[in-house]
Amino acid sequence: MVVLSKPSLNNFLLTKSPCKPTTTTTTTMFNGIPVIDLTDPDAKTQIVNACKEFGFFKVVSHGVSFELISNLENEALRFFRKCQSEKDRAGPPDPFGYGSKQIGSNGDVGWVEYILLNTNPDVLSNKSLTIFRENRQTLRSAVEEYIDAMKKMCYEVLELMADGLEIEPRNVLSRILRNEKSDSCLRMNHYPPCPEVQQGALNGKNLIGFGEHTDPQVISVLRSNNISGLQICLNDGTWVSVPPDHTSFFINVGDTLQVLTNGRFKSVKHRVLSDTTKSRLSMIYFGGPALSEKIVPIASLLLKKEESLYKEFTWCEYKKAMYNSKLADYRLGPFEKTYGN
Repeated sequence: MVVLSKPSLNNFLLTKSPCKPTTTTTTTMFNGIPVIDLTDPDAKTQIVNACKEFGFFKVVSHGVSFELISNLENEALRFFRKCQSEKDRAGPPDPFGYGSKQIGSNGDVGWVEYILLNTNPDVLSNKSLTIFRENRQTLRSAVEEYIDAMKKMCYEVLELMADGLEIEPRNVLSRILRNEKSDSCLRMNHYPPCPEVQQGALNGKNLIGFGEHTDPQVISVLRSNNISGLQICLNDGTWVSVPPDHTSFFINVGDTLQVLTNGRFKSVKHRVLSDTTKSRLSMIYFGGPALSEKIVPIASLLLKKEESLYKEFTWCEYKKAMYNSKLADYRLGPFEKTYGN
């Protein structure tokens, strides 16, 4: 369980945001999330439409075995059930390793504990090694098998995107993640019940599990247990709750993909509100470029006389800017071009 020292509970309460107030609670679900069957011949068109309208969609018929998913979920839960002192040996995060309540180093907090693991062999993290060293070999095996499955799904989804956008070569997006130096990572978030909420201490307010933000990478692949909490912000600024589905995956468009498509796809703003009595576990694979990768709109996608909306930058430069920002900041702002002034 996450232990919270009083009187800091107010730090976790939901405050006003640039988006409109939530029109659905975590128990009233939004049924408009696009569902993409990867075996459907029309999947490429459906994916492009979903990325333009929502920056978010659900994937079914994905080919990932439920046994593989359950193995990692069970290993993650086994870690999070350890006593706090044991978990703390893998923290504080650097940014990899174990973290609790603190999200980043700029004052963001959430009712969450997590493990963040890097997948880039060139990035050595002592905290990640500690997690593997002090836990059963089955954890490392489950992580590696899961990452392999997520990579394959990302490649397939990105190549379907390229097909739908009618750009060539077909691997123009997937090759970014196929790079052996791809700066990708796996995050496992655990949102435990909150005793204060159960006692009615919040007076009807929502408890922030993970504050509103966009993902900076190319795409993210999310899977959670059947506990609700995830919300996305629609184009009109309305927050809606996403129905959980433990057998499927959800794909987020990231900031980098927004730039690569010159704004055609929108990086989706999302957040997690914690459940009052139930434990939520999510596993997110973040598909990122190599640190040296230059991020710029794909030339073959730009129409005649279409100007790039963004300055050229490397993933390393954007990652540094991300670490110097707060969760809710619009991080792409400094990288946008301005015309006519």
